[in-house]
Amino acid sequence: MSDEELEAIRQRKLAALREQAMEEQAREQQIAEAQAQKEAILRQILTPEARSRLTNIRMVKPQLAEQIELQLIQLASAGRLKARVTDEQLKGLLQQMQGKERDTKISFR
Repeated sequence: MSDEELEAIRQRKLAALREQAMEEQAREQQIAEAQAQKEAILRQILTPEARSRLTNIRMVKPQLAEQIELQLIQLASAGRLKARVTDEQLKGLLQQMQGKERDTKISFR
């Protein structure tokens, strides 16, 4: 292979890597925008106390928090939420969702 061919190969690989980096950056930007939009919606539909509880849940059980967030956003977009969700209402929703999960008990002797 000549130096010109090697340089052409390097340029193609470099262009491919740049393209891949740009696609990854665009994907990350879309994810960040979606997250920001979700946070804005939750800020509108949750009271500060309920938002705080949801943040605490997210630290312990991120998947459960994600399910709750999606459910709340769906209810809000369907127009089924008349007012902001309070901490007590969020607790009730949590109890309903955890009632669906299998009950695990650990006993010490």
